[in-house]
Amino acid sequence: MSIIEVEGLSFGYSSEREVIRNVSFRIEEPSFVCIVGPNGVGKSTLIRCMNGLVSPTEGRVRIFGRDVSDYSPKELARTMSYVPVMTSDFNVLTVLDTVLIGRYAHQRWRTTDEDIEVAYKALEAMEIGDLSMRNFNELSAGQHQKVSLARGLVQEPRVLILDEPTSNLDVRHQMYVSAFLRLLVRKTGMTVIMVSHDLNLSSKFADKIIVMSPPGILYGMGEPKDVITERMIEDVYKVECDIVDDHGVPHVMLQSVVPDG
Repeated sequence: MSIIEVEGLSFGYSSEREVIRNVSFRIEEPSFVCIVGPNGVGKSTLIRCMNGLVSPTEGRVRIFGRDVSDYSPKELARTMSYVPVMTSDFNVLTVLDTVLIGRYAHQRWRTTDEDIEVAYKALEAMEIGDLSMRNFNELSAGQHQKVSLARGLVQEPRVLILDEPTSNLDVRHQMYVSAFLRLLVRKTGMTVIMVSHDLNLSSKFADKIIVMSPPGILYGMGEPKDVITERMIEDVYKVECDIVDDHGVPHVMLQSVVPDG
């Protein structure tokens, strides 16, 4: 049984504005998967269809063999967690209370000691345990991103979907979060799906890469060495580059782009 099966998926906000077109792929085993592609090719829309936030105009998404629409909200929350690109909600709460909201799928009547323990472990994993009693609205954009990640982790899902989780993070923390997510897959068997604009970060840490291309179509899916190629960069991004081998991992060295005029 596939973990996730996307079949003939299309979505448009109107008949004249189709964002993704006839996208199909399968994720067969626990893995760290990055979705890459230029701006506006439907990466965020694709993951919103995958987690049931929007309904496709055509096609279907199955999670562990069941259509995503067949899950109840609480059942889906125990199965799949979604962390958007940036959030400013719950800004009057403490960091701990913000993260505990992610435990709602496991809670009954009240917050338990186990819920608090899980929340603190997630905060420590994101290296922000010392911020637990700070108000969310007092934090930097990068710290906001880490709190959002912790809130996704405490759901303890089987599938974790992240929309640009390394945005607003400095280079060290981009590397740390990416390495942490890959280790999470290895240790827990969770599947992590991450939208990213960083081709080299994706290539270094992902097991598989999904490439989306204009006009919202699937260009390819595979291991980094098979997908991150000079031909793909030119076809999808319209940029020339050199690919160098970094200990078996393709590394993109872009050539300069000079604006006209």
